[in-house]
Amino acid sequence: MAPHQPWLLLLLLASWPPPGSSETRYQPGDPVVLYVNKVGPYHNPQETYHYYQLPVCSPEKIRHKSLSLGEVLDGDRMAESMYQIRFRESIEKTVLCVKTLTLDQVERLRQAIEELYYFEFVVDDIPLRGFVGYMEESGFLPHSHKIGLWTHLDFHLEWNGDRIIYANVSVRDVKPHSLDDVRGPGPLSLTHTYSVRWSETASEQRGERRGRGDDGGFFPRTLEIHWLSIINSMVLVFLLVGFVVVILMRVLKNDLARYNLDEEASSSGDDFDQGDNGWKIIHTDVFRFPPCRSLLCAVLGVGSQFLALGTGIIAMALLGMFNVHRHGAINSAAILLYALTCCISGYVSSNFYRQVGGERWVWNIVLTTSLFSAPFFVTWSVVNSVHWANGSTQALPATTILLLLTVWLLVGFPLTVIGGIFGKNRAGPFDAPCRTKNIAREIPPQPWYKATLVHMTIGGFLPFSAISVELYYIFATVWGREQYTLYGILFFVFAILLSVGACISIALTYFQLSGEDYRWWWRSVLSAGSTGVFIFLYSVFYYSRRSNMSGAVQTVEFFGYSLLTGYVFFLMLGTVSFFASLKFIRYIYVNLKMD
Repeated sequence: MAPHQPWLLLLLLASWPPPGSSETRYQPGDPVVLYVNKVGPYHNPQETYHYYQLPVCSPEKIRHKSLSLGEVLDGDRMAESMYQIRFRESIEKTVLCVKTLTLDQVERLRQAIEELYYFEFVVDDIPLRGFVGYMEESGFLPHSHKIGLWTHLDFHLEWNGDRIIYANVSVRDVKPHSLDDVRGPGPLSLTHTYSVRWSETASEQRGERRGRGDDGGFFPRTLEIHWLSIINSMVLVFLLVGFVVVILMRVLKNDLARYNLDEEASSSGDDFDQGDNGWKIIHTDVFRFPPCRSLLCAVLGVGSQFLALGTGIIAMALLGMFNVHRHGAINSAAILLYALTCCISGYVSSNFYRQVGGERWVWNIVLTTSLFSAPFFVTWSVVNSVHWANGSTQALPATTILLLLTVWLLVGFPLTVIGGIFGKNRAGPFDAPCRTKNIAREIPPQPWYKATLVHMTIGGFLPFSAISVELYYIFATVWGREQYTLYGILFFVFAILLSVGACISIALTYFQLSGEDYRWWWRSVLSAGSTGVFIFLYSVFYYSRRSNMSGAVQTVEFFGYSLLTGYVFFLMLGTVSFFASLKFIRYIYVNLKMD
């Protein structure tokens, strides 16, 4: 490992706040800093802008808060506000500032209100959210369209001992300032005010603090039907897997019993049914190495890395290391785990590449390290450029870009090379129970239902059906306003997904070999790997039917990263599918008695 790598890892760990780092202890009268963070359309979660980009009250010199890597990746850009709040000191209606707006600034506010812009403040690491203004549309003839700006905010904070337990902002019993009658060339003068109410609470548990502080009633929660839907999905999947396993085992048992007859029975002239026993005839070709071996090994290496990455993320979530209250913790964890698991991709890819007779292991390492990073960089470049052109806070600063690039160059890539060296040196001979002939056997014509596209459709749809219910909640969390906390269910669904992918791959591989088609290597990767295609198609459905997202910024980000997500699932499930098929083929041919 290069000498700078430990410092980078420590930097990443330092940017990941520990569980107790978000709480601050106060004495009566101590100032409580309220940070303004971001604004954006309510239905476009990833389209956010800095709060001070709106024509609102702002200090002469804007002081930004130091943020962690995860918070920056999450689009947070916190800055100190002009609100003067002191611990346990209530304040009646107080003037914040008098803002003079030009017609252009009024039009910007009117447009933001029409697009349902919401704001996010942060006090003691508790998010406060509310809408920028008020819009009302009613009637058809005559049509009524009213737009108003909230110029007064009421802050309600609860304390226990020397800690802030709960915080909220509201506009109840406040009339918005109408922006409908603003006409003429003259400026508009607005007086912004606020009030602060403190109250004592008996609640002192961190879970209660975070649960109340994060929800606040602003974003909806629809997890009531979650358990029933997941249980229904699990029952259907278990029935499907059991059906496939039982049928396949019975067919295999009959095949092996009929083929492993004694010599006298086989020499009596009886012919085997080629439809049932075709897989035994191709035992001299089934382990013939496929074309594009380096690419296949790279797919298996990167797929193994994402298997480890996904398992690690879920395990950390089950251990309580993530919380909806903690900004960007999962982003920092994903980057850290991706960098550390690069050694897995290099090891698996190089090890298997040497087993299948590959010689250009350096090219294999380069292909492995760029198989995901290159598409990710292209996708991120397009998305980040769109955010940058529109002034969104989702556009990463140059310092963050350099940090991530340095992490990949000094941690990710070297670990891939180190893993590749270990994998190459520890690789043994390929464990093939049957010898392969020099001349390949001719493959007979295959019926339409054994075509690659049909196998991809079946092998992709069944695993997708196992996660379709859970997929909605994940999309609603990532691309919506839900708060996902049922990580135990996510773990079971993840295990079911891998199990279904492995079982359906084994079944499809058996049917392919029964037709005397020994080209199973790439077919096994594509069969279950095509689940990624179904996930992308579901994302199109979710965007058009299940969400209210709109605009170029949100659309580019949604489809760019949805395409990348489908690609990750292709690599991950393709790897599971391949190794399951390889294990199955070795098993049936080891148990086959051959002359």
